[in-house]
Amino acid sequence: MQTDSTVEAPAQDSVSMETHEDSKSHAVLAAATKHPKHDGLQQVGIIYGNVGTSDFQFRVFGDIETMEYIQVEHQHEGWVLGRVSEMQRKTDLSLEKAKRLQEGQDVEIDEEVIAKVDVVGFRDDRGLLQVPRTPFRAGDNVYKATGTLIKDVIGLKENMETGAYLGLLFGHDIRVEVDINSMVQKHVSILAKTGGGKSFLCGDLIEELMKHEVTTMIFDPHGEYGAMREKGSSAKSHRNFNVIPHGYPEHIIEFATDTTINPKAKSLKFTLSNLEARDILELTSLKSAKNYLTSLRKAIDSIRTVKKEYSLKEIISVLDSEEDGQNAALINELEYLNETNIFASQGTKIDDLVIKGKVTIINFKGTPPDIQELVVNRIATALFELRKVGKIPPMMMVVEEAHNYCPQIGLAASSKIFRTIASEGRKFGLGLTIISQRAAKIDKNVLSQCNTQMILKVTNPNDLKAIANSLEGLSAGMEDEIQRLPIGVALIIGGNIQMPLFVEVRPRESRHGGESVEIIPSKRV
Repeated sequence: MQTDSTVEAPAQDSVSMETHEDSKSHAVLAAATKHPKHDGLQQVGIIYGNVGTSDFQFRVFGDIETMEYIQVEHQHEGWVLGRVSEMQRKTDLSLEKAKRLQEGQDVEIDEEVIAKVDVVGFRDDRGLLQVPRTPFRAGDNVYKATGTLIKDVIGLKENMETGAYLGLLFGHDIRVEVDINSMVQKHVSILAKTGGGKSFLCGDLIEELMKHEVTTMIFDPHGEYGAMREKGSSAKSHRNFNVIPHGYPEHIIEFATDTTINPKAKSLKFTLSNLEARDILELTSLKSAKNYLTSLRKAIDSIRTVKKEYSLKEIISVLDSEEDGQNAALINELEYLNETNIFASQGTKIDDLVIKGKVTIINFKGTPPDIQELVVNRIATALFELRKVGKIPPMMMVVEEAHNYCPQIGLAASSKIFRTIASEGRKFGLGLTIISQRAAKIDKNVLSQCNTQMILKVTNPNDLKAIANSLEGLSAGMEDEIQRLPIGVALIIGGNIQMPLFVEVRPRESRHGGESVEIIPSKRV
């Protein structure tokens, strides 16, 4: 191992004027001196080179990894917290030496591991987070940060009454709990590439919402969340997350538009007679055509003079009897709606759909995408209007594959209501959680309103740009780190979490319905 030349410190009883070199010697001596209050700390390196107030480098000789926290004693401010953002191994292995290694010769390699630290700061006498105004000193010892300092500087609180436990701070046995009230009031986004673990993390969040009896509605395109009724597996982990497998059958209500392939779900129906002509037209692709609205309104009014309850077939029959060629497109749309079988004389009551303290799953497995849009639009609109007048409890609305329901390019049937909920829902106690693997495809007006963001591994440049534009406090270095995140590690910021934190997502208590199928090759005879 290559070593630096040693600078001898002057004798302590010397009274001569210090030179510049003497000053440097004192800095090295101070760093190497054992101090009582440093007992128990794990030293991992020494600061070297040019030193700033917001970042510095240190030579590594201890056990430390990127994303972990360190602490250094500043000469004026006391202990200051930092985070390792980069690590590099420098060697003197030349091309010539590499050739000799290839030939089987013994080669001596000198190497050093260095790390870059981004300074987080310290808490002043008023409890405010500050960054030192003078640089650290070269030669100062770098220690692995203690849990007490991390929690104090970052402002993490454990075992909160309204805390949702999502995992452990990366590299440290510190629970990360996100305040549920903040999430409901400020909206949430969970973003990751396909297979990045977004649905798994959302399941953790929903488990916490169930524990705190938060009324929740989940739009579930793939039928994953019903599995949360069942207990999860007790898979072994390298960390002790203190999670016990547990199912939540008593907390979950499930509805589906197609109960033939979702037998555990109740049938979701809409009462046609409760809808006005404009509402029905909103369920079609002709919602912007005023001439169709007039024809539809006349047909419905003529039926209502005769009977209170009616069907789509009867509306179609009236339109067809008029023999107006302009009604052909409207009739085709209504026939398609009729085939979806989502209307009935008695639809699902809102009191059955939303129950205080329960999680309602709207299972869209087997439902065509355009019908999903129509159902989401109708339910989301009803929830927003009813929440405005206090007829349903404060709640969280969770939307999987959110880019399908509020796209950045083009319009979905539910685009308008999602923009409204994103901008106004918090005033009325209607929180929104959007989940997607394509951040760039989500309406930026919706994404920008999500002040609590949970980001797992993302590699698409367009998605990274969309995330960076919507997330405050994201440095260029963190944008790079998002691309390199290990599976199961999330960057979380918002609510009570005042700065971006890397969190090892805890195991699920309930069964994860999005698990990949493992194919075992058959043995050939």
